[in-house]
Amino acid sequence: MKIKEIIVVEGRDDTNRVKEAVDCDTFETNGSALTKKKIERLIYLEKTRGIIVLTDPDYAGKRIRNIIEKNIPTAKHAYISNKKAVDSKGKIGIEAASKEDIIKALENYYTPMIEVKNDITNDLLLELGLVGGNTSKILREELCERLNIGYTNAKQLLNKLNMYNISRERLLDEMNKINKGHKR
Repeated sequence: MKIKEIIVVEGRDDTNRVKEAVDCDTFETNGSALTKKKIERLIYLEKTRGIIVLTDPDYAGKRIRNIIEKNIPTAKHAYISNKKAVDSKGKIGIEAASKEDIIKALENYYTPMIEVKNDITNDLLLELGLVGGNTSKILREELCERLNIGYTNAKQLLNKLNMYNISRERLLDEMNKINKGHKR
């Protein structure tokens, strides 16, 4: 599979793993300290080829993703969950993900909406048990994995669902599937 966009990863091991899965060019951030020069380079790359952010599902990866999102709101985002990016020693990173999970993440990237339409509300999230309940975190983990949007806490879930233009219908459909799985 050939990817036109530049894949933004954290380091050389991530680059090697991603290139085992797909034919692409990568940009390595080399840690979470994104310099002004690196951000300017990413802005240029976004304008010329587009970028897809594929950072580790940990604090540093989320920090990098947030910096890029703030400076380049049109950047695309691909996610791999913690469960699918952990090696035998318990280290979390893209380099530990399977080729299949990397391909799936890159096939299912999201572009944040600049103008957000709010067809999902906090009341709906509460009604679905995604916030404020004993099992809310577990439900959010399952939902975020099914939607391939990376785990998020209760406070940020509404923003992320709306930012990635997840429809109310899709949310309800995924929650029905999750709830059916829990009733077995």
